[in-house]
Amino acid sequence: MVQQVLYRALVSTKWLSESVLANRIGPSLRVLDASWHPPGERDAQQEFRDRHVPGASFFDIEECKDKSSPYELMLPSEAHFANYVGHLGISNDTHVVVYDGDDLGSFYAPRAWWMFRVFGHRTVSVLNGGFKNWVKEGHPVTSEISRPEPAVFKATLDRSLLKTYTDMVENMESKRFQVVDSRSEGRYRGTEPEPGNEGLEPGHIPGSLNMPFFKFLTEAGFEKSPEEIRSMFQEKKVDLSQPLIATCRKGVTACHIALAAYLCGKPDVAIYDGSWSEWFRRALPEHKLSEWKRNKA
Repeated sequence: MVQQVLYRALVSTKWLSESVLANRIGPSLRVLDASWHPPGERDAQQEFRDRHVPGASFFDIEECKDKSSPYELMLPSEAHFANYVGHLGISNDTHVVVYDGDDLGSFYAPRAWWMFRVFGHRTVSVLNGGFKNWVKEGHPVTSEISRPEPAVFKATLDRSLLKTYTDMVENMESKRFQVVDSRSEGRYRGTEPEPGNEGLEPGHIPGSLNMPFFKFLTEAGFEKSPEEIRSMFQEKKVDLSQPLIATCRKGVTACHIALAAYLCGKPDVAIYDGSWSEWFRRALPEHKLSEWKRNKA
């Protein structure tokens, strides 16, 4: 693997708090709350309106997606993404910091981080510890909604960081890429149901390995150290010097795999955007490995 200087994937709550207090939030530094919660559980937008990092904008992952797709959260077009983030005051020269309000410390923020990267924007970071620890540590919050001046953002899709259903089918034969699934072990094996009512049964793509995304986080909600993460990959016999694809249910927690590998110096993990949501609906029966039907019988 060619070593390169990587932009910092994480910023600390202390660093961001100092930036807020120094009034650095503006065209050169934008903060985004990328929270999302299942309908009926929590209202991410209302929580944002109630309190958020001062100067932050809400990144609505339901708006910034391909709404014509039958699958859950597919990437928008270059033009859609560019227009959406441009209206949040983000240009190609902006350092973007993303966070979310999940109880784990981080859930959707790595998806937003990857979305910027797949559209060619490298100066993007995740707030380590998330809003949970921001509040716990007593950093400032506000209910004041900022309205940044729109900016021009040019999006250029980096296809090396994105995999399609066709790519995944081809990889079953070529085995050029290792595949890691970030869902829980039960959903991967098919012993636990997939959440929601989309008619999706659990299971996994043949040849994929299982590394639940939440294991990359400490109990307090921070990313584990690169040394700990590297050991986790080694234990699963995932070779970080070789090509790697991450998958999950809808291309969200897979981005935790990409972030974890990035922290170990591997910036080229690709995401199967359709993930299990697409694979379950399109793959041949023999290409969907699951204990579900056996357990249901």
